[in-house]
Amino acid sequence: MGISLKPKHVARYRDLAALLMKYGRSDAVRQAGLEQALPDSAADRDGAAAGDPRDDLSDELASDLERLGPTYVKLGQLLASRADFLPASYTEALERLQDKVEPFPYADVEETIERELGVRISKAFSEFDPEPLAAASLGQVHRARLRDGRAVAVKVQRPNIRERILADLEALNEVAQFADEHTDAGRRMAFAPMLEEFRQSMMRELDYIQEARNLSVFARNLREFELIVVPEPVDDYTTSCVLTMEYVRGRKVTAVSPLRLLEIDGAALGDELFRAYLKQILVDGVFHADPHAGNVFLTEDNRIALIDLGMVGHLAPGLQDQLIKMLLAISEGRGEEVAEIVLETGTRLDGFNEKAYTRAVARIVARHFDAAIEQIDIGRIIIEVTRTAGENGVRIPPELTMLGKTLLNLDQVSRILDPGFRPSDAIQRHAAEIMRQRMMRAMSPTNLMANALEMGQLVQHLPARVNKLLERLVNNEIEVRVNAIDEAELITGIQKVANRITTGLILAALIIGAAMLMQVETSWTILGYPGLAMLFFLIAGLGGIVLVLDIFLTDRKN
Repeated sequence: MGISLKPKHVARYRDLAALLMKYGRSDAVRQAGLEQALPDSAADRDGAAAGDPRDDLSDELASDLERLGPTYVKLGQLLASRADFLPASYTEALERLQDKVEPFPYADVEETIERELGVRISKAFSEFDPEPLAAASLGQVHRARLRDGRAVAVKVQRPNIRERILADLEALNEVAQFADEHTDAGRRMAFAPMLEEFRQSMMRELDYIQEARNLSVFARNLREFELIVVPEPVDDYTTSCVLTMEYVRGRKVTAVSPLRLLEIDGAALGDELFRAYLKQILVDGVFHADPHAGNVFLTEDNRIALIDLGMVGHLAPGLQDQLIKMLLAISEGRGEEVAEIVLETGTRLDGFNEKAYTRAVARIVARHFDAAIEQIDIGRIIIEVTRTAGENGVRIPPELTMLGKTLLNLDQVSRILDPGFRPSDAIQRHAAEIMRQRMMRAMSPTNLMANALEMGQLVQHLPARVNKLLERLVNNEIEVRVNAIDEAELITGIQKVANRITTGLILAALIIGAAMLMQVETSWTILGYPGLAMLFFLIAGLGGIVLVLDIFLTDRKN
């Protein structure tokens, strides 16, 4: 039994089936019925055999995903952060996945802007550069100038990209749901919820109004960091397909020359950047989830600018508390405590081996901690720990894997600015400040007002509840229920034992009485023996058989 192939998705089924066949999952193709979408020549061969050990396949995966289009590029970037899902060689290859494509024509840019803003480009902007600054799978960015003289960057979405992505996701969702229902891997990894989360992330990234809100939120949250810049959006020139924001003059940190790096205070910039991310993750609960080197600029006035805030992670307060403890434990080399914290955040699956898992995590933390302190990558440790958890039967929340990828990128960017940067030292150095900010947030007027309302309700209802409690206590109406033992089941078991002992005694008495009556001669006989004695023997024998059958059929079943 396979999925029901929809004619409108035949090309997408074919691409997905060819990808699975190449990477050794022809069994999944046949089980899902996807071989119907393949040409006969392709369906007859397996591509790379299941479990093909060739090392070059991981490097080919990134190229194959780029060829399949923007949906698969973004999916590959997501899988690069799922160390618990793919082997290390594949995640490392996907980390190099580039979201770069050829720019689309300026005529399409002009048409999109005029349709979205409702005015001609010449009316909205005094200058507009037809050549894009950068082009990606979802859109491209142009430099422009507003009528009031402000320099801006205008991000324009590719034509029909939303419809294409939705169609790709619909086909992928059919395969994911089938895998979850009919395969052990699907039941273990839960592909459909993972894909739904990916779909929501893609829809947020395609909504430039949401990205404009992210820019405003991060600009407000990071205003205390003098060396961090977040471009402000221009709301009147922003729609779901067009984003206009402040233009940041600078270069990617990877494109900065060594001589330019000598002119700046790289240690201060790296520490400030890391501290800003600690605040995002552990205090605000909202963090920029894609701080790779291409999204971090060194401005002309020697500050760090964060751009492209379409991918954002969210952390619940409870998970933030666990992350604080985990980061401190990693920075101090306490591997067993890291294993315990990660286990508290995840879900244990069938076959989970706690001892093997704890030993593996402890080895990872110890191995990194014993290395040179400059080589400790907090993000890489989290990624390896999440991969180990997945291999040992623990399903990790996606926020944790996303956080590991974020910190890994952050470690790399910080070391470009300051080769001697030590993430573990930065965590320990700023831990006290982070805790103070969390306490201040807990003591905010909003939280205090909510606590005051709850206290008011408690005080208001307390007299009535105390009066009711005392009244029941006086009337001896208080009951204490202990669920340690099921009393009804215990009484039933005792009664069953008593009944069987009594039955056994009666049967024994019948046998003894029958034996004694054998000595008494009577005119009524059965098989030549006294009739009453034989009758007692028969009753005792029948009763014994019934008792034994009841024991074997009832007690053994229970």
